[in-house]
Amino acid sequence: MPGIKDLVRNFLPDWLISFRRHRKRHGAFPNFIRPMTFNEKVLHRILFDRRTVLTQMADKAAVRSYVESRLGPRVLPKLHYFTNQPETIPFDSLPQRFVVKPTHGSGWVEIVSDKSTLDRAALIEKCTSWLNQSFYKITREWAYKNIPPLIIVEEFIDDGSGAAPNDYKLFVFGGIVEFIQVDAGRFTDHRRRLYTPAWEKLDVLFEYNDIYGHVPRPAHLSEMIAAAEVLGKNFDFIRADFYDTPAQLYFGELTTTPEAGLGRFRPIEFDHYLGGRWNIKCGGV
Repeated sequence: MPGIKDLVRNFLPDWLISFRRHRKRHGAFPNFIRPMTFNEKVLHRILFDRRTVLTQMADKAAVRSYVESRLGPRVLPKLHYFTNQPETIPFDSLPQRFVVKPTHGSGWVEIVSDKSTLDRAALIEKCTSWLNQSFYKITREWAYKNIPPLIIVEEFIDDGSGAAPNDYKLFVFGGIVEFIQVDAGRFTDHRRRLYTPAWEKLDVLFEYNDIYGHVPRPAHLSEMIAAAEVLGKNFDFIRADFYDTPAQLYFGELTTTPEAGLGRFRPIEFDHYLGGRWNIKCGGV
């Protein structure tokens, strides 16, 4: 049962909740009308940009057709199954490793690395919990509001490490990749590092601490950048995520409101720099 605070929060307008969260996270009130920083512009998009394409980008099922139409089917992880009834997941016919996630959220994911040890009932319960939640009500990101809730079972992308692969997130402004965010150890010791498109380390931290040691240049970096710029063409800003394996590049997801505008850059000047790279428009694709 939701608590009193949750019930009250459900009746508060999106702008008020976003305003308070931004103030608490960044230590300053956001400028809604004339946003200057990257995070203020993310917030501006959340509150004012109502293009239906943003919903398609956030929908983990619908985005696949967008990616396929621009990059072809090869970059998409194999889709094993999707349903709104988790109890129908055909576990016996699935491979030993696979990934389960809902269409209507972000960060909700279960990686099954060994099917023989899987607690099927627990996974079904988790999927049911996802389906019964509104990610929009949690984050107030409008793009998630009208996504039909479904469960997707996808191919596990193996980069040879035996663990969840590094996640390469390319920030694309006006069709040009500005920098690449690398996330490592997402389900163990989550760390992050930023690189230029030339694979030069940036002296900037974004929300998480730096990755330990050397991060090799991805084998398909040039292909990754080209793919991100194709997907980001005609968008003022979008983030395109990929996985890289020795054999090929794989698509991860597209994001139009990273961290819901609550991610902190260190130094903070980088937030202002990126804000200058984002020429806001509410038209386009």
